[in-house]
Amino acid sequence: MSDIAYSRIIRDGLWTNNPAFVQILGLCPLLAVSSNVVNGLSLGLATALTLALSNTIVSMVRHWVSDEIRIPVFVLVIACVVTAIELAMNVYLHELYKILGIFIPLIVTNCIVIARAEAFASRNTVTRACADGLFMGLGSMFALVLLGALREAIGQGTLFANAHLMFGDAAKGMTITLVEHYHGFLLAILPPGAFIGLGLLIAIKNMIDARLARRAMATVLVTHEAGWHA
Repeated sequence: MSDIAYSRIIRDGLWTNNPAFVQILGLCPLLAVSSNVVNGLSLGLATALTLALSNTIVSMVRHWVSDEIRIPVFVLVIACVVTAIELAMNVYLHELYKILGIFIPLIVTNCIVIARAEAFASRNTVTRACADGLFMGLGSMFALVLLGALREAIGQGTLFANAHLMFGDAAKGMTITLVEHYHGFLLAILPPGAFIGLGLLIAIKNMIDARLARRAMATVLVTHEAGWHA
């Protein structure tokens, strides 16, 4: 598997095999935290960093870990990485850390992280394992931010509210008000709204994929027809 092209790794992580929209993994933090853009972005970055670092370390030690103990070793590696990220967020982004709460340490149990360690990192080179973790993480972050934007826009009529919690006081003016004097739509920021929003985004992705497939098929048919007439 070490000869997998980087272009395929990037495409799989961001779109073709997106953890949230295709694999449907990690739904607990995805649905619970994505009430706005900033929460989704912060947890997405933490997840992406965890995936990249844990994949890299797992790939580095894969030749020294026997099959009998590989899963406990992988979990230990992931737990160490998540603990370091959690401590750093507690120190430098304390208010945001309190908002995200239990979902930072719960990255350890995220199915995406252990799945990529077992299915990819343990069987590929360090650079490819790091790339896979990074782009799977970015794909997960893309889903978190997109769902957070959808829920925040419908639920509160804003985008990037509370950006200062992540980017400092200079970001207090980043909040974008989409609708003046908007009273909000409570369902969008509650758990049922997360399920509805995720379903809508998955449906949109499937529609885009179907349209691209039809366009590719039409191109193939036109090419064959042109070759036949020639």
